Amino acid sequence: MEKQLHLNMLASRPPVPGGLQSGSKMRMGPGRKRDFSPLPWSQYFEVMEDVEVDNENSKDTFRIYSSGSEGPVLLLLHGGGHSALSWAVFTAVICSRIHCRVVAMDLRAHGDTTVKNNEDLSAETMAKDVGKVVEALYGEAPPPIMIIGHSMGGAIAVHTAAANHVPSLLGLCVIDVVEGTAMDALNSMQNFLRSRPKTFKSVENAIEWSVKSGQIRNIESARVSMVGQVKKCEEPLSSPGMSKSITEGCKRCEEPLSSPGMSKSITEGIIEEEEEEEEEGQSNHKRKKEDDPEVKKESVYTWRIELSKTEKYWEGWFKGLSSLFLSCSVPKLLLLAGVDRLDKDLTIGQMQGKFQMQVLPQCGHAVHEDAPDKVADALATFMVRHKFTVFKEGFP
Repeated sequence: MEKQLHLNMLASRPPVPGGLQSGSKMRMGPGRKRDFSPLPWSQYFEVMEDVEVDNENSKDTFRIYSSGSEGPVLLLLHGGGHSALSWAVFTAVICSRIHCRVVAMDLRAHGDTTVKNNEDLSAETMAKDVGKVVEALYGEAPPPIMIIGHSMGGAIAVHTAAANHVPSLLGLCVIDVVEGTAMDALNSMQNFLRSRPKTFKSVENAIEWSVKSGQIRNIESARVSMVGQVKKCEEPLSSPGMSKSITEGCKRCEEPLSSPGMSKSITEGIIEEEEEEEEEGQSNHKRKKEDDPEVKKESVYTWRIELSKTEKYWEGWFKGLSSLFLSCSVPKLLLLAGVDRLDKDLTIGQMQGKFQMQVLPQCGHAVHEDAPDKVADALATFMVRHKFTVFKEGFP
């Protein structure tokens, strides 16, 4: 069952039934309503910029978020369907721990990156993208760089390192992606993707779903991360009320945004559950707001990338990943949400001391979002131990 649920392509996995692990309730006490409003990138990163790179006869533009002005560069690669914003809370924490610079990029077809060919998500192409962005940022003399990747981004980090696209590579950190469990999970990925809502009434609604479904167990991270996962449909249908525009889709979306059996859950979203949980006064206010004609005119939101259409690349991301990871000559760190994720090659490699491994329990698959402090502590300790950097004054 664990292997079926461990969908390494995504920066999430299906909810674990029961308790806080599923993120289903997570009550904050009587009378307190959780805030699902989005948080700005500027609360966690210092700079946002678009970096142009040459691509045959055109230019590709990659969205970059960065912080710090000294020390080695931590190049952060997100999981499938997510964006650089998934690293926001982690960035704020790691920059308080060690002297470093952080660069988080939206990979092609994700976030606010725009490329000529959005459909080419091969490991080879995305690894080349990383090299091109590094060259565009630093020229022929890049600073020492440690690549850190989560899930799909972890696979791309390994392919980037193995292909020597970053000549100044210091080290490699892969978060919760292992070839064995990833390959085993491929058959169940499409079912998981079909189980997700197709649309949300607002960004707040998307954030709420991500927390209550267990995709992201840290509400602060969800409030900044989900902004990079969903987009507003450009032209909502001008039909009475919201329900028809949701069930029929949006004019400029690639496909209709509903499926059989989804209309009720989409049009009512997660509001019904919240109405049951909130006090009566809050519920009345919520219903009144939903009845407001101005609210009904708002556009619906859908996923920025249709992950189901990337299926032909999944095997290429993960097949041979363990041996490729072990072949990288730089110091390596593997962070996992559970020790059961190790496959045979990595188990042998770990016993031989070829890489350092740390298990962070009580986390979902989005380890760096669920427990940014723990991930930052593990990474800071690893980098200081290898003399890549030093702790900031007063820490630890």
